[in-house]
Amino acid sequence: MAIQGIEWIVVAVVVLVLFLWGPDKLPKIAKSIGQAKREFEKAQKGLEEEISKAATTAASPPDDKLLEVARALNISTEGKTRDQIAKEIVEKSQKTA
Repeated sequence: MAIQGIEWIVVAVVVLVLFLWGPDKLPKIAKSIGQAKREFEKAQKGLEEEISKAATTAASPPDDKLLEVARALNISTEGKTRDQIAKEIVEKSQKTA
């Protein structure tokens, strides 16, 4: 099985790296690349957790104080988000003021 196009490029890059940094620096470079990859994956996982936490918070039911105020103003709260209820409370309070 002969070496083909892309394989020659990989071999050339490896030989070039050996000439530039020498065999004693290669393990340090590989370790640095591995650490960078771990840090990137850690940051990515943290970002995904933050996004899912924010989505869960946005989808959570409104708190009790908001419900109490909405009921006092005769505003229906079923199937509405916290923002929708708050907006209706503000609109209703502006009409009565």
